Amino acid sequence: MITLRPAKGMLLVAEPSIIGDVSFNRSVVLLAEYNENGSVGFILNKPLEYSLQDFIPTVTSNFPVYNGGPVEQDNLYFIHRVPDLIPDSIEISNGIYWGGDFNIVLELLSDNQLSEDTIRFFLGYSGWESEQLEQELELNSWVVIPNNDKNDIIGKSYSNFWKEKMIEFGGDYVIWSNAPENPNYN
Repeated sequence: MITLRPAKGMLLVAEPSIIGDVSFNRSVVLLAEYNENGSVGFILNKPLEYSLQDFIPTVTSNFPVYNGGPVEQDNLYFIHRVPDLIPDSIEISNGIYWGGDFNIVLELLSDNQLSEDTIRFFLGYSGWESEQLEQELELNSWVVIPNNDKNDIIGKSYSNFWKEKMIEFGGDYVIWSNAPENPNYN
């Protein structure tokens, strides 16, 4: 498969060959940063069995929290599409923003001004040191694709996101789309 060069805002789709990697098996990662020093991203399709209220009891919103990746899993991160409401945000691309003033986020949540279509929370992130992601790409661990959903990706349902991408790729990937997550169940 021809893969694009990674860049901020692109998606990394885990190749089926990443079987056994607990963090990235069947993952779709949004690249939030990509430069010569390394890369940062968030796994979009791995919801945890926790809500935001489990981590911040004063919040009454039951927004789901996703596994952002294996790095700093004791920290909460967020992406959103409302920079006009959340100051100090960093644009990733296509109207998707990373971080910002968390105290304002808490106020917005208490005023019910945010929805699951506008903000997504992650425990941890995915990180690669300089050249590490390139090495993984050379090993065919990832396929780099554009984010055709743009900022609508924040509210997208992710239950079948990886499977949908496998079907879009076609060919042998279609076979993998129907394989069980654990090949021992086959």
